[in-house]
Amino acid sequence: MTSEKIIEETISFVKETLKDAEGGHDWFHIERVFNNSRLIASSEEVDLLIVELGALLHDIADSKFHNGDETVGPKVAREFLSNLKVENAVIEHVIKIIENISFKGGNTSQSFHSKELAVVQDADRLDALGAIGIARAFNYGGFKGRGLYDPEIKSNLGMSKEEYKASNAPTINHFYEKLLLLKDRMNTESGKAIAENRHNYMISFLDQFYAEWNGKV
Repeated sequence: MTSEKIIEETISFVKETLKDAEGGHDWFHIERVFNNSRLIASSEEVDLLIVELGALLHDIADSKFHNGDETVGPKVAREFLSNLKVENAVIEHVIKIIENISFKGGNTSQSFHSKELAVVQDADRLDALGAIGIARAFNYGGFKGRGLYDPEIKSNLGMSKEEYKASNAPTINHFYEKLLLLKDRMNTESGKAIAENRHNYMISFLDQFYAEWNGKV
């Protein structure tokens, strides 16, 4: 099977699998990460098939929607790619991307590194920044029944992986616990440049949010 056919089959599989997914982790999120990955990859020396498959399958079964079980996504991806007769080395690399792409609170060391992971990770992080990042944050917060903001609940930057996954803090806290940290964690030069603009947009949003919250505008 050609690389083009593998990607075509994977797109169809992901679209069907995520057709009822939460709006911040649906097919359109995957499509944006896929497109951003290809854009960043154009400036990097990487295996494009691995990048594209990693982008398409990175959230095929996000642990947030499977009771925190991080084994579901890799298992689903491995079974699907095996059925397509994808080369084993490619499958193993894609699985490593899925297992290591997540932020996980920022205080967990990443156990695997590759240029392909760096590209897909940057693309995924870019979708958590800027206008879309803001929209996704509040969409997920609403999905989980979280408040917008509570001045009495302070952001916690020292959370463990388990605390981060279990947190029910207001959505504004998420900006400080994850979103605003991403700019300085980008891997590629292309990713860093795009992240800078999106980060600054979020800072402007927060300034406006607090001004409106406190009746100053």
